[in-house]
Amino acid sequence: MKKITMTLFLLILMLINSNLFANDGLTVSNQVEQASEVVTHALPPAYMVIPFVLLLLAIATGPIFYHHFWEKNYPKIAIALGAITVLYYLVVLHDTHSLLHTLAEYLSFIALLASLFIASGGILIKVDRKATPMLNVVILAIGAVIANVIGTTGASMLLIRPFMKINKDRIKPYHIIFFIFVVSNIGGALTPIGDPPLFLGFLRGIEFFWFIKNVTHVWFPTVLLVILIFYFIDLRNKDGESSQTYSNKIEFKGLKNVGYLIVILISVFIDPGVMSWVPSLSPLPFGIREIIMFSVCYLAYKGSDEKILKANEFDFEPIKEVAYLFIGIFATMIPALQLIAHEAKILGDQISVSSFYWATGILSGFLDNAPTYLNFLSAELGKFGFDVNVKDQVHQFSLEYPIYLEAISVAAVFFGAMTYIGNGPNFMVKSISERAGVKMPSFFAYLIKYSIPVLIPIFTIVWLVFYYGKG
Repeated sequence: MKKITMTLFLLILMLINSNLFANDGLTVSNQVEQASEVVTHALPPAYMVIPFVLLLLAIATGPIFYHHFWEKNYPKIAIALGAITVLYYLVVLHDTHSLLHTLAEYLSFIALLASLFIASGGILIKVDRKATPMLNVVILAIGAVIANVIGTTGASMLLIRPFMKINKDRIKPYHIIFFIFVVSNIGGALTPIGDPPLFLGFLRGIEFFWFIKNVTHVWFPTVLLVILIFYFIDLRNKDGESSQTYSNKIEFKGLKNVGYLIVILISVFIDPGVMSWVPSLSPLPFGIREIIMFSVCYLAYKGSDEKILKANEFDFEPIKEVAYLFIGIFATMIPALQLIAHEAKILGDQISVSSFYWATGILSGFLDNAPTYLNFLSAELGKFGFDVNVKDQVHQFSLEYPIYLEAISVAAVFFGAMTYIGNGPNFMVKSISERAGVKMPSFFAYLIKYSIPVLIPIFTIVWLVFYYGKG
């Protein structure tokens, strides 16, 4: 534990050292997804992380201390803080490459989330059964499994509304929190479809079935333990008990939209990095995949049954909130990710499996877990003399040093549940729940009351059992 603490301390220290007010001529390399050449630009000074910190503070405090102002102005705040970073990169660093690269990532991110959100909004699942802790456990377990087939976003959007309706007479914030833990995050650790970080690894050369072969032994007990804790908490919830009779029927409507979900799933693989015959639309910051997904957004909404949309209380506010906040997050986190990538490569020889696990995990809780994962994957490969930009070397690394890859893969997906901003579906589930009348905890309350006391002990057990003393 002392070694891990020292390594993390070194990471933080080196981020601060000599970068607070000048970049000292350091450089950082970023790769365009559809290009092989490496583009080099000056590192930003560490004070450029301030807009990102301010945005996180605004997200954390706005809904509590200045709720009405925040609800009305959060798009302006997110865009304004993002614009500070964008202007700095354009005017001072003359770095359009990093901005275009981030824009491409953001468009892919929002295309996937929006298409899954709208397509699933046209699907109605009604379960006319009495809400019980065991029924809730079954729903969470099903969500954890299907998250690996239609992604954590798809599974979350498909199940959150019926989950809330089943528990409508006894719904509490912890129901939604544990749903975020299991369905929106931890569940999707077994396939590249499950969570964006793993898909980036797949694009870089990791075999599709590598994750299910190497992560299942960690995934299963973790999901089981989180669900078990939920079960005992839910047993104590006596609200809503009545003599109402139930038919025990399950009703499913909106089969056409299942077809749209399949189209989205297939389109995930329509990428030059996966299929060589797929044309690149470079220098445009999007590809055929994104065009298909945005087309599904339009077609799925226009083709959905209005009665189903009404029954689901469907509107665009949740995806609107995610789109605005995350465009600010994606822009302002560029300096943070570049500084982390640089220092991680410098310290690669000193970082053990345990340190990679905790560093990837903690940063994935507060930064977008996909680029965080990619940066630490690059650092791991560099530690052993491999290049993250060469698919054969990434594949070889996954075979020769699986414990390193396993550690950051588990951490990036699992720790995404630590905050509302750790993973895209978290904010969407929160927004849908609040619009349904559930009083969700604030950013800090989520951390202090739920993720730290519940998840950190579990993730510590995962570390002790699977990664402590290895590498």
